[in-house]
Amino acid sequence: MSIKITGSGSYIPSNKILNTNFSENVFLNEDGTPFKHNNQTVIDKFYKITGIEERRYANDNEQTSDMAFQAAQKAIADANLDAETLDYIIVAHNFGNVACGSIQTDLIPSVASKVKHLLQIKNPKCVAYDVIFGCPGWIEGMIQAHAFIKAGIAQKCLVIGAETLSRVTDPHDRDSMIYADGAGATILEITTEKGGVLAHESASFTVEETDYLFFGKSYNLEATDNIKYIKMFGRKIYEFALTQVPLAMKSCLDKSGFAIQDVKKILIHQANEKMDEAIVDRFYKLYEQEVPEHIMPMSIHTLGNSSVATVPTLFDLIKHNQMEGHQFQAGDVIVLASVGAGMNINAIVYQV
Repeated sequence: MSIKITGSGSYIPSNKILNTNFSENVFLNEDGTPFKHNNQTVIDKFYKITGIEERRYANDNEQTSDMAFQAAQKAIADANLDAETLDYIIVAHNFGNVACGSIQTDLIPSVASKVKHLLQIKNPKCVAYDVIFGCPGWIEGMIQAHAFIKAGIAQKCLVIGAETLSRVTDPHDRDSMIYADGAGATILEITTEKGGVLAHESASFTVEETDYLFFGKSYNLEATDNIKYIKMFGRKIYEFALTQVPLAMKSCLDKSGFAIQDVKKILIHQANEKMDEAIVDRFYKLYEQEVPEHIMPMSIHTLGNSSVATVPTLFDLIKHNQMEGHQFQAGDVIVLASVGAGMNINAIVYQV
């Protein structure tokens, strides 16, 4: 017996936003002063650091719950199960539904309740709730679902990560180019197969780190609308991630009983290509090993940072052979890891 992912699905919006779409933005420093360099220089530097060439935005008529529903439908079909038999629907996000052109988030009812409604699940014992845990939210939802199943209070759980970050970004902040929208979903349940979730690790750092990602005013100091946007201290996040994420991954792998040589893939939250490469490099150095080729699939180049949707979308694309050069084989040991607002980090060691 094991607790495994029996189905997965993802929703990648059709609205493709290229780096060149930002060529007319008026980028400003935190103090409201203009950049010394022109936008093309800013965009070129951004690409070299992050690896992002394009990202996807939700269409005007789509909200977080709509994308979550689309991914959920695919995961349920992939698992070949009756949605009425689900015990839990856990939806990870950070801003709820944000309608196009709106200045408010909609969290009543929860996104999970909205997804259950869209799925037309009548069973009242199917409990729907949200998780707000920064970008690591989907992995944390998976850890909670695993705990429910292991404790015997659930058998089948739907875990979704969905976000519309494009609607909470400051157009005057160059960091706005990082963010994207999308959704990924998985079904976690008891099976007779071997493998599944082998170990997990979670931590929250909140003494000095809690405001590394925050909600703040526009860099346009002349703005009078008093709207707040997602903001971050990029250098502090970079340094934090490089120190803490490899340690969490190592702790998790050590608890699993597998060796570093057994790891076939690392699916890590993707906000910055160079940061992810550095994290994985430090992870392997903790074992005095070199990073193997093709160990870390990257979706950031075309999908950007879709927050909680990044890792489940990546898993789904590989599972369904939609990521060139990457496949899962039965018995493969993979590591899932994330870092984000909180500051929170987590990891799962999983055997396919």
